[in-house]
Amino acid sequence: MKARLTAVIAALAALGLAPPATAAEADYVPARRPFAGSFLVSLKDVPRTQAQIQSESEALVGRYGGRLKTVFTVAMRGFLVRDLPDRQARRLAADPAVAKVYQDGTAQIADTQTGATYGIDRVDQRNLPLDTKYTYNTTASNVTTYVLDTGIRKSHTEFEGRASDGYDFVDEDPEAQDCNGHGTHVSGTIGGKTWGIAKKTKLVAVRILGCGGSAPDSDGVEGIEWIARNAVKPAVVNGSFTFDTPGIGDDAIARLNAAGVTFVVAAGNSSADACNTGPARNTNVIAVGATDNQDNRASFSNYGSCVDIFAPGNNITSAGHSSDTGSATMSGTSMASPHVAGGAALYLSGNPSASPADVLKALTDNATSGVVKNPGTGSPNKLLYTTAFGGGTPPVCSGGSNTDDVAIPDAGAAVSSSITVANCDGVGTASTSVKVDINHSYTGDLAIDLVGPSGNAIVLRKAGGVGSSAGVHETFTVNTSAENKNGTWKLRVTDVYAYDTGSIDGWSITF
Repeated sequence: MKARLTAVIAALAALGLAPPATAAEADYVPARRPFAGSFLVSLKDVPRTQAQIQSESEALVGRYGGRLKTVFTVAMRGFLVRDLPDRQARRLAADPAVAKVYQDGTAQIADTQTGATYGIDRVDQRNLPLDTKYTYNTTASNVTTYVLDTGIRKSHTEFEGRASDGYDFVDEDPEAQDCNGHGTHVSGTIGGKTWGIAKKTKLVAVRILGCGGSAPDSDGVEGIEWIARNAVKPAVVNGSFTFDTPGIGDDAIARLNAAGVTFVVAAGNSSADACNTGPARNTNVIAVGATDNQDNRASFSNYGSCVDIFAPGNNITSAGHSSDTGSATMSGTSMASPHVAGGAALYLSGNPSASPADVLKALTDNATSGVVKNPGTGSPNKLLYTTAFGGGTPPVCSGGSNTDDVAIPDAGAAVSSSITVANCDGVGTASTSVKVDINHSYTGDLAIDLVGPSGNAIVLRKAGGVGSSAGVHETFTVNTSAENKNGTWKLRVTDVYAYDTGSIDGWSITF
């Protein structure tokens, strides 16, 4: 367990600590909204036992001052010090044992309160309009979801006794009760019986934000450390908050990821590049942007290359914290993130050994492409889709074939041969193989297209040029990632010039 103690004076010479030096600016990271006197210290990544990390942390605090609050030995290697003057923190940053000193910032919830829920209705279907239903293949009862937030009203009827306390890093006690409402709402979207995506997942409250929706960044890092120590896998973490200090918690998140725990976070609500917001900027998280009920990117949602996926986040109804039966409606990327965390739980229920990278790939490969309006510069146009999850590993879709002969009229109208693909959720691939067998007395007459389920055509071969009487027996490699796999695919052939005839002998598509 982490240590909570007052700093003690240690024998510095025995540890070989160097004398104070002037801190390089790169080793001291200031906060935008500082939590006075509090600093998170990341030690250099060299082999150490937990006891050595403890001893070295005590010695450094003994040298530079302050009060040692927490020693991190699992999610990261370092410590949290309080009551330390900024001048001494900068000196500490220059110590050769130290990688970074982060001035503790103010983490805060990533939502905006507004005044019903379409969220779970949207993510189980590819396209609008909504059908007022939510279809799911599993309840994810074998998955534990850790909610880094303001706590959970565990007695709420939505949770059916499945919500429990992890730890409260705000009040520093074992009961993570919600006095804000944000964490209860988020938890209802993840795993509530009415409003939830994964309706039987176990929910564990790890309270890192206070009644006003904010707290020191370091509370969040302490929460990550606690989860790294205590996670029961398969596990998902939802973090509907933003850090203040750039880069804070990055090493802790990396180690949580390496431990096999999937971390889903809100992209942030500044209508700006998510790469400027932590923890969404971190490559070891799944960062979620928000959409509204018409599939527009929500006006507040961050965007950009650090966003991995979008999910509903505007006017979402879920559990309220004011009573055991209450509800509340909120908006924000905070509301989008738990939809994806729930989706991750659904996937893990059937794939309990999946790595965080596997979970991300499953979510993005199965997402609905091309429906988010104005996703923002650099953003992936992918909207959460959950129906594929829950029955084990989704089947590998090989595509299909059609060997029926179709006559190609001489200089006539286009003809087509169809393949209907079903039960192959997700979008096409960048290297889809289309094998074509056409018999024709002069191939220069032929224009050949692949037509996707959307009606858009991909040119395989244009008419003209030098032809032959051998027909077209060729495999084309094309990018079908803008299309859903499921639906009717057509091989369309047109004989453009007179005097020659033939037929489609057969064709196949392999994703």
